[in-house]
Amino acid sequence: MPDAELITAIGAISGTSMDGIDVSIVSTDGDARVTTGPGRTYPYSEALRAELLALIADPVRAEGDELVEIEAAVSDAHAGAIQQFMADCGIDRDSVRVVGLHGQTVYHRPERRFTRQLGDGQRVAATLGIDVVNRFRHADIAAGGEGAPLVPLFHRALAAGLEQPLMVLNLGGVGNVTYIDGDAVIAFDTGPASALLDDFVRKRLGKPYDEGGRLAASGQADATMVAGLMKHPYFDRPAPKSLDRNDFHAWAKAVQSLGDAEGAATLAEFTAASAADAVRHVPKRPLRWLVTGGGRLNGTFMNLLRQKLGVPVQPVEAVGWDGDFLEAQCFGYLAVRSMRGLPISLPTTTGAPAPMTGGELWRAPCETEGAP
Repeated sequence: MPDAELITAIGAISGTSMDGIDVSIVSTDGDARVTTGPGRTYPYSEALRAELLALIADPVRAEGDELVEIEAAVSDAHAGAIQQFMADCGIDRDSVRVVGLHGQTVYHRPERRFTRQLGDGQRVAATLGIDVVNRFRHADIAAGGEGAPLVPLFHRALAAGLEQPLMVLNLGGVGNVTYIDGDAVIAFDTGPASALLDDFVRKRLGKPYDEGGRLAASGQADATMVAGLMKHPYFDRPAPKSLDRNDFHAWAKAVQSLGDAEGAATLAEFTAASAADAVRHVPKRPLRWLVTGGGRLNGTFMNLLRQKLGVPVQPVEAVGWDGDFLEAQCFGYLAVRSMRGLPISLPTTTGAPAPMTGGELWRAPCETEGAP
């Protein structure tokens, strides 16, 4: 059977930290062949970011309101980011077959078979003049899966030549892992990652995050409090499993009683402990951990993980991957898989009853002759 053609796809996502829209490009057959390109991040306007943060703090509204205006604003921000990316990188529109539009998650409750990502595929396709695939999580959720994480099959494609078993840890707002050992792929959310610490630092110091983990490094973690936080029932649930960005905020409320440095140190210790606890849910102890997401730049997170795991823990750049844009590249890759009717999740990655296809395709409007 001849190889499937390589398709050029752009992926775009704003993660749970909401610090910007990540855009990148891949060329792939949607299977084992993947070539990645450059990536860029384009921040939301301060007004839109503030509105989004307020929305995710109001779950009743995030679930029930129509959100027409804010979804239009998020869609336009993504379309604008993709247009700017193509201009910045000299990418011709006609060379791009499809855009994988993850959008912005504002509510995720798989136990109720409900998830919500803002991003109107039809609107973005019309703006760009490029086909768009969005709503990647919905079919998996409807079938009884967790709808997350969706990056594992992309990790598997990239990791084909690496020593295994291997663990890939993404430290975004929430932490998630992909365990890869040949054909075996297991994935799940580990617990909090940057979201708890980011929100703590923003509230205490008015800063968006603990740069480099320096505040956490300057304090002493409250070991008793960390032990209590690790008693959350989520950690004993078998994989696969997933979280909403805010699932641990109420659980970790007691940290607010600590000083700035001690509170940051305690949340960093909790993040590292919850990630390291993931080894309980995989068949073999990984030989190596590769860390992606913004949390890989937090030296305190990385040092704590090395101490707890006792094996090499490295940023994904150690194997030539781009940790800033891995998820954006993933949704370009998944858009191609979606177009080819290939699964984008497995029972061992989301808990769905069978390998699941997913995504909804929106065709770019045909240009009318003589139109401007």
